[in-house]
Amino acid sequence: MKGILDPEIALHRAGCSETVIDHCRAVCRLAMEFSRAPADRDLVAAGAMLHDIGRATTHSIAHGQAGAETCRDFGFPADICRIVERHIGAGMTADECALQDLLPRDCVPATLEEKIVAHADNLVRGRHEISIEARLLRSPHLSRRIKTRMYRLAREVELFR
Repeated sequence: MKGILDPEIALHRAGCSETVIDHCRAVCRLAMEFSRAPADRDLVAAGAMLHDIGRATTHSIAHGQAGAETCRDFGFPADICRIVERHIGAGMTADECALQDLLPRDCVPATLEEKIVAHADNLVRGRHEISIEARLLRSPHLSRRIKTRMYRLAREVELFR
């Protein structure tokens, strides 16, 4: 399946539901609000559209790493694959990944584009924008450390809106 470089076609080919695709569109629209210089708008748009492609195979926390693998299989560039892999919440350290029975990779967003997509995803529930406070309140299962990381990411990225 190499060579599928249109994100929306890739979502369909991977088997994503229309609900997931609608969510990806909403995240993409919001992410573009944060995408001013020096962010690479094309990279943000592609990464935002593809961020949940892994939900074609799992709705667990593993969908980030699964989606990155799907993107690699489809021939997407490494920087897009990293956005997909690192979009979960505000990312996870290699140790946190290992504790979740995931590959022990550093999945914390590092580039501006990775941070924008992760933050935009945190602010979209279904197709609707919510506040970071609402997201954190809806996530009682998350540790204080992860919630703090999400809040710090929000403060950093909101400067670009």
